Amino acid sequence: MISTIKAAIRYLRRDEQLAVHVVLGLVAGYILLSVFVWLLPASVIDIEFSEELQEHQSPLLDWLMKAISWFGSNFGAIASIVLATLAFYLSGARREAGFVLATALSLPVIAGAKLILNRQRPTADLVRVVYEAQFQSFPSGHVTFYTVFFGFIAYLMYRMDTWPIGVRLTVGILSLSLVFTVPFSRVYLGVHWGTDVVAGFFLGLILLIGLLTWYAHRR
Repeated sequence: MISTIKAAIRYLRRDEQLAVHVVLGLVAGYILLSVFVWLLPASVIDIEFSEELQEHQSPLLDWLMKAISWFGSNFGAIASIVLATLAFYLSGARREAGFVLATALSLPVIAGAKLILNRQRPTADLVRVVYEAQFQSFPSGHVTFYTVFFGFIAYLMYRMDTWPIGVRLTVGILSLSLVFTVPFSRVYLGVHWGTDVVAGFFLGLILLIGLLTWYAHRR
């Protein structure tokens, strides 16, 4: 019994050390991207990546990409957080409901991060802009929010073994699909550069790891 406990403690410490190393790597990557963007606000790499994604266009694809991005709009983000919080609370998972609500803390972090570089959005003379977006471009707030919110929902679906497997699979797959498609959506719509969405993913992972660590220690 004692040896089992010691093994579990060693595993947890190793897991925490890995998380620290991953976070440090993400922070380093975010800083390097910030420096790159500061030196080259509209790089050839960003422009060529946007051109590749926007090469194939159609009204249906425009609609699909807008639909994917909807959850990151002001109304969409608030509605998603409120509805998900209520769903967990009413199902009896009150602790999980509180942590889902805590994903809203990512919103002021995103707003603050955007002010640091104050990068402008892509312009119509460089890319196809499907619609005009507000606020600064770097990092992508949509990608950051999706990584934190939908990433945490996907994690909960993995952990909530008392829920029906069909619900867990459906919600989990949908959540991960949104996390991995929204970066392409933002670039396709012409509201972000490729470096914006990569930075948003890095920042989102940093915040998600912090949230998961908090969740694991608040039993």
